[in-house]
Amino acid sequence: MRSVGVRIGVAAPASKNKEYNLIMAKKQTETISLIDTFSEFNDTKKIDNTTLLGVLEESFRSVIAKIFGSDENFTVVVNPEKGDFEITRSREIVADGEVEDENKQIALSEAQKIEPDFEVGEEVSEHIEFASFGRRAILTLRQTLASKILELEHDSLYNKYKDREGEIVSAEVYQTWKNETLLVDDEKNDLLLPKSQQIPRDFYHKGEHVRAVIDRVDNANGNPKIYLSRTSPMFLRRLLEQEIPEIADGVIILRGVARIPGERAKISVESYDSNIDPVGACVGVKGTRIHSIVRELKNENIDVVQYSSNAMLYIQRALNPARVSNIVLNEEEKKAEVFLQPDQVSLAIGKGGQNIKLASMLTGYTIDVFREVEGEQDVEDIYLDEFSDEIDQWVIDAVKAMGLRTAREVLNAPRDMIVEKADLEEDTVDHMLGVLRAEFEEGES
Repeated sequence: MRSVGVRIGVAAPASKNKEYNLIMAKKQTETISLIDTFSEFNDTKKIDNTTLLGVLEESFRSVIAKIFGSDENFTVVVNPEKGDFEITRSREIVADGEVEDENKQIALSEAQKIEPDFEVGEEVSEHIEFASFGRRAILTLRQTLASKILELEHDSLYNKYKDREGEIVSAEVYQTWKNETLLVDDEKNDLLLPKSQQIPRDFYHKGEHVRAVIDRVDNANGNPKIYLSRTSPMFLRRLLEQEIPEIADGVIILRGVARIPGERAKISVESYDSNIDPVGACVGVKGTRIHSIVRELKNENIDVVQYSSNAMLYIQRALNPARVSNIVLNEEEKKAEVFLQPDQVSLAIGKGGQNIKLASMLTGYTIDVFREVEGEQDVEDIYLDEFSDEIDQWVIDAVKAMGLRTAREVLNAPRDMIVEKADLEEDTVDHMLGVLRAEFEEGES
C-alpha cells in the first residue's frame, strides 16, 4: 500500500486572482494570529510545550470533527515555536460507485486524476489548507482555543495555590469594594480579601502591597477563587515564624495562638532548651521583635505566655496580669472556675471581656471567674429558682446555663461576665442583681 501527498486548496478564476489572493492572505493571517495569541498566553502563563501542543491539536481536531463528522483520519502537526501548522487527511481508494463515506473514502477515478497508477485499496494523503474551510471555521477555532486557554488558566491558578493554604503572600491592591478587596499577585492572578477577613483598621490604596495568609482555595465549577485572610490566627502564626528565627528553626515551639483582630492577641510558647527563655526571645530587647508584628496587625497588642502541660498553671498564666487565688477544673467538660480577690476580677476579665475570652481560646477551657469572699461558706444561700416571682424564668435559665445556681454565686460573679456569657441585656442583669442583693440586705436587717 502506498500513499501520495497532495496539497488541496481552492482554485481561483484568473479574472479574480487579485481578489482571491487578498482573501486567502486575510484567512492565512487570521489563522496564524491564533498561534500568535496562544504563544503570548504561553509566555505569560508559562505553560509547558507538551500542554501547548496538546491544546492546539485538540482545538483543531474539534473544529475538523464538526466540519467532517470525524477527525480519525486527520493528522495535525503543530509547531508553536515557528507559528505554523499542517493538517493532513488520509482517504482509502475504493471502486467507483462504492464510496460510502466521502470523508474517509475516495473513488478510484477521482484518485487517478491525482496520479494515474493509483489502485483500489491504496491510500491518498491530502494536505489541507485550514483557511479553505471558511471564515466560520476560523471563528469556531478561535472560540474553541479561547475556551481551552481559559480552562488552562484556571487549572494553572488552582494548581499554583491548592497546596499553599496557610502560607503568607504579598499582593498588590487592584480594587476595593464594599465587601471585599481585589488583589493581584506577581503573575496578575486575582486574589480576594473579604471584608470579614480584614483587620478593622485596615484601609487600602490601589497599588499598595498587602501581606495576608491564604485562607482557602475554592474550585467550584472549575473556576478557582483564592481567598486571603488577615484576621486568621494562622496569619499571626506565620508572621511569628518569619520574624522570630528561633520559632522558624524549631528551637521555640508555638503552642497556641488566640486573636481578637486589631485589638489583642495571646500566644503561648515553650522551649526544650533550658538555656532559652521562650517568652523573652519572642518579645526581644525592649520589644523589638514583637513590635514589627504589632505594626503589621494595626497595633494589635500581643501577650506572650509560657506554655505548661499543667492545665491549672497554663490557665493562671493565660489570665495574666490578674493574680489567681484558686482554680477548680472540670477536665471532662473542659471548664475552669477561677477564684480571685475582688480587686483582681476586672484584670482577669479585661477591657470588654478580652482577657478572659483570649485566655479561654488559648487554653481550650471555658473559664468562669468568681470573687473570693471571706467566711462565705457559713453564709446562707438561696437557689435562683426561688426568685421566679420577681425574675423571669428565661433569665434564670440563662444564668443557670452558665453554671450559676444560687444567689450568692451570681452576686460573686463579675457583672460583665454574666452579660456576655448569658447573652443578656445590661438592664436585665442589673435588675436581677438588685433583686438578689435586696433579699440578703433584708435578711441582715
